[in-house]
Amino acid sequence: MVPLLIDENLNHRILRGLVRSVPHLDYLLATDTGLKGAEDPALLEFAAKAGRVLVTHDIRTIPKHAYERVRARLPMPGVVAIPDDLPIGKAIEDLAIVAECATRAEVQSLVIYFPL
Repeated sequence: MVPLLIDENLNHRILRGLVRSVPHLDYLLATDTGLKGAEDPALLEFAAKAGRVLVTHDIRTIPKHAYERVRARLPMPGVVAIPDDLPIGKAIEDLAIVAECATRAEVQSLVIYFPL
């Protein structure tokens, strides 16, 4: 299972549905870590240190900063970028697949855009 860091901008209906689908989900809310309102690089740094894949709706700026980390040869455990207009059920389904089926090595240094 891939451990997740949930960005503060993620629709919590997605998170609630995911937890119902994957009761043993390993996740941490960015807001519970003192990262509320943090800049993207700080969020990605925390995700890297914690070894957690960042799940976000921010498809405009997070991927850019994630790939900057990769180019700089800094750790980047992965990002899941979910567009705001993706139906919630589809987001839950795809996120459950990534969380349960992917390994850390498979998502490392990647930005995974939904839908799959």
